[in-house]
Amino acid sequence: MKFNLIHVFALVSVALAGTHAVTPEVYWKSVLPNSPMPKAVTDLLYTTTEFDDKKYTAVGVGKGGVGVITGKPGKRTYVGVRKGGVAVNTGKPGIGGTHVGVGKGGVGVHTGKPGKRTDVGVGKGGVAVHTGRYGKQAKVNVAPFIYNYAASEDQLKDNPNVALFFLENELHQGEEMNLHFTKNDQKATFLPRKVADSIPFSSNELPQIYNELSVKPDSMEAEIMKQTIEECEDKGIEGEEKYCATSLESMVDFSTKKLGKNVKAISTEVNSKVSSPLQKYKIEVAKKLAADKAVVCHKQNYAYAVFYCHKTASTRAYAVSMVGEDGSKVKAVAVCHTDTAKWNPKHLAFQVLKVKPGTVPICHFLPEDHVVWVPY
Repeated sequence: MKFNLIHVFALVSVALAGTHAVTPEVYWKSVLPNSPMPKAVTDLLYTTTEFDDKKYTAVGVGKGGVGVITGKPGKRTYVGVRKGGVAVNTGKPGIGGTHVGVGKGGVGVHTGKPGKRTDVGVGKGGVAVHTGRYGKQAKVNVAPFIYNYAASEDQLKDNPNVALFFLENELHQGEEMNLHFTKNDQKATFLPRKVADSIPFSSNELPQIYNELSVKPDSMEAEIMKQTIEECEDKGIEGEEKYCATSLESMVDFSTKKLGKNVKAISTEVNSKVSSPLQKYKIEVAKKLAADKAVVCHKQNYAYAVFYCHKTASTRAYAVSMVGEDGSKVKAVAVCHTDTAKWNPKHLAFQVLKVKPGTVPICHFLPEDHVVWVPY
């Protein structure tokens, strides 16, 4: 989902301007000097390269392009430069068509003219939204990585050939799977912890959140943000230690608290700059990583980077090298859960694989913007 990040950029710029605040990248290096950042993290870093306090001009350079904010509070102008062209926002509400294609756990967006139908879907990997004309309620599906939820009808109707969930005995050299790796060009960046902690993140404070982030309360964006917060507030399954990290620093702290500081973070990487088609991938190598414990952090749909992190008992992580029919190579991360007895019996995994809770280990690949932490 594409969120208006004008005010987020402004918050970051003000927080970093004229201070010696520790940036998320510096904090990472101070806590994890021997652990390089995975691509899923570096893609979401935000840096301010220029800030003129008198003229109030900020230039932010990130992986997605360049953002410029100029003007006094309430009269700011935002100029965003990306591969698709230049977007200018003077603070007045605007409406534009958008198409975003993302793989499992991401978002696909198709918007038409103002007031016409909007469809947002990710298939089995995340949120699906269907709205009619303005004023209609948005329908939001729960991501499949939350194990106490049942699968929605929309998720069950998705393409059964896309192997989101699979059995652990399939993780071996020569195994073939039908997969679809697509790119998410709309990346909500990390906020510095100082900024993130200053913004409410509670279902009891939704009006204030919408106001601070300039989100219309009756919009699709508002519904998705509400859903994300509610998922973060819900109680996890028995034996699950969960936490929603609203900054990179808090994700580092949670992961090191659960696993210790001798940890590394890894993510799925596809050696293609464009989305790959649905195709067969052959496993070349599947290597089990360290002990049977890990912290898995799933990127959520929100106005800025928020990760749903959880540590569960009996979790195994694998580094899997695959090659597609078109020659594209993937270094994927797979997570296998050996104890699913407490999952919702109607969870998507059980319905796709035709197995019962607690009977066999269930695995899934992670999208490119999710992170797995493992001890070494």
